[in-house]
Amino acid sequence: MKETIDIISNHRSIRKFKNKNVQPEKIKIIIEAAMQASTSSYVMAYSVISVTDPQLKRDLKEISGQEYVAENGHFLVFCADLNRIASQASHEELKEMEKSLQSTEQFIVATVDTALVAQNTVIAAESIGLGVCFIGSLRNDIQQVNNLLKLPEYVVPLFGMALGYPDEQPEKKPRLPIEVVLHENTYQQYDESKQQKIDAFNQQLNNYYQTRTENKRTDSWSDQMIRKYKKAIRMEVTDFVKDKKLNRL
Repeated sequence: MKETIDIISNHRSIRKFKNKNVQPEKIKIIIEAAMQASTSSYVMAYSVISVTDPQLKRDLKEISGQEYVAENGHFLVFCADLNRIASQASHEELKEMEKSLQSTEQFIVATVDTALVAQNTVIAAESIGLGVCFIGSLRNDIQQVNNLLKLPEYVVPLFGMALGYPDEQPEKKPRLPIEVVLHENTYQQYDESKQQKIDAFNQQLNNYYQTRTENKRTDSWSDQMIRKYKKAIRMEVTDFVKDKKLNRL
């Protein structure tokens, strides 16, 4: 048990990989393990696209703006997928199912299922010595990702994941203190005590930024979040998802 907890606790994003492909049999082992993730009502509302075409990786890199989308040992795209379920129904059955398929509830089910299998992918990959990095920036142009991957209705690309043999060992980035994340019985509003914990975390994070090996800066978690949410981004994702017949109702 301790070994598993150590793997999870020592996670860090890897953005620099050795020029060495991850063998297909290892990808198969990783995804088979990942698929043992919990899934709502046995729906398994996800698909994973393994990107092996170098040109396709370069195209996805242009969308994301991240070099390591093309330069890695392997690249995966995780999709929320209700198309597989829709494909099992007759035309008449599908008409009866559309209200459910297009509901916010089922979109949440699909995104949660996808996130669970992706996190299992991370743990499985790291357990055999690989490094990973989630790539949310594929949503910079979600329509183009959709076109490149030829995704049908009821399928939405949520994020990518770069895997490979690490060519760096970045410092472990601090996380929020458990006292501001873990609530007991009811949601506990942020009082002076909790704010003191966040203030201490902000100082800890600033120390991390100033002493890490690369990209040193002065910053805090609170300032980052305020900057982030002052600027709305990827607003076109809402209409894209609805056009895919998801999250409409």
